[in-house]
Amino acid sequence: MTDLIRLTIAEARDEMNKGAFSSVELTDAYLAAIEAANPAINAYVKVTADKAREMAKASDARRAGGTAGALEGIPLGVKDLYATEGVHTQACSHVLDGFEPRYESTVTANLWADGAVMLGKLNMDEFAMGSSNETSYYGPVINPWRAEGSNANLVPGGSSGGSAAAVAALMCAGATATDTGGSIRQPAAFTGTVGIKPTYGRCSRWGIAAFASSLDQAGPIARDVRDAAILLKSMASVDDKDTTSVDLPVPDYEAALGGSVKGLKIGIPREYRVEGMPAEIEALWQQGIAWLRDAGAEIVDIELPHTKYALPAYYIVAPAEASSNLARYDGVRYGLRVPGKDIAEMYEKTRAEGFGQEVKRRIMIGTYVLSAGYYDAYYLRAQKVRTLIKRDFELAFEAGVDAILTPATPSSAFAVGDEDLASDPVKMYLNDIFTVTVNMAGLPGIAVPAGLDPKGLPLGLQLIGRPFEEETLFKTAHVIEQAAGRFEPKQWW
Repeated sequence: MTDLIRLTIAEARDEMNKGAFSSVELTDAYLAAIEAANPAINAYVKVTADKAREMAKASDARRAGGTAGALEGIPLGVKDLYATEGVHTQACSHVLDGFEPRYESTVTANLWADGAVMLGKLNMDEFAMGSSNETSYYGPVINPWRAEGSNANLVPGGSSGGSAAAVAALMCAGATATDTGGSIRQPAAFTGTVGIKPTYGRCSRWGIAAFASSLDQAGPIARDVRDAAILLKSMASVDDKDTTSVDLPVPDYEAALGGSVKGLKIGIPREYRVEGMPAEIEALWQQGIAWLRDAGAEIVDIELPHTKYALPAYYIVAPAEASSNLARYDGVRYGLRVPGKDIAEMYEKTRAEGFGQEVKRRIMIGTYVLSAGYYDAYYLRAQKVRTLIKRDFELAFEAGVDAILTPATPSSAFAVGDEDLASDPVKMYLNDIFTVTVNMAGLPGIAVPAGLDPKGLPLGLQLIGRPFEEETLFKTAHVIEQAAGRFEPKQWW
């Protein structure tokens, strides 16, 4: 049975279609894997074993009746940011204690409609605010990877750390995640998995707890490029309940895999060669360039001159939107309520006790930059910078570039409780240096494992694409994956 969890989504789908095993058997194998691994890794904050077995049983019945969906019987983990009807949905925050929504997010509803099975809710940084999965009310997630010769616990990246760790540790076949400034691609790079942030508007945001509404986007984390393509096909849709979702046909992303990249123009932005970048990141980038050149792609140098302003602008726009979005958590209708002598004190006490330090920090920053005397100086200026960043990419694409290749992260995974990062939030924010531009411009970006650093830890490369051209990213990422091979952590748990 344990071998079943080693199958990719594509392999499990094909084997179940042949009748080799049932969804109930596959689901039981994953539930056993969660029971064994979760105490050490802390990827799941809620395991829905009974619901999973019910869904698997119904799935087997549909397959027997000849009405199998695209993800029939595939067990998935769901990031705790997604509303799941009648099931723990707390964005890993104390302020949402006990919240079980009476509705289902559009993305998860799409997955269940295609036959997928829910294993449970995955740990994450509180309200998706973090780059290490250490801000969760439920404690940090531990990366399944360890440096060679070391027992030190490493972070899996954030905010979708639970999603990435669960996929890497074979605790689900794939997982939903979200990306506001790198929260799919950075954890994917840290755990040797594949993560894609699709174009803004490709997936509905309805039923996903909002962090920064103009930046947030749903996407999958999976073991390989093919699985990510299969998951995104089911997740993506237009939605009347989300006016930012785009009414465009959803392509068969899996069909794009194996296509030639001959003649594709791959841009290499000089601005991503940041000061102090480790030698192994530069070497990995050069290796990626060589692989794509060998596959027939044309490599061109490009300029994205406003890249250096992306991180400061992002850390004005995102907290500003967060301070507005998180105003609704007040202890009145749902979640935590801390009594006070009047309603104002009840608000204050509930929010003071309910939100963690990082969330409070971002609410304070956001409220400050939106305040009367500073709105023009900060928020308005940051939005203008955002327009310039978007224009940089548009000019590159207008010049014929099909995709842009960059590193995914400035380093491999770092230690849990790293004092240097804990004492300086700005250093933690720098983990998103290669990823935030993509959110600011609303573009699709994919992180694909490309190698190991000298400590034996995974490193990823990022491909950035034109709006709604995820097929090009999947095709190009598949070429890198074929050249690099796949990476798995050695089991220690």
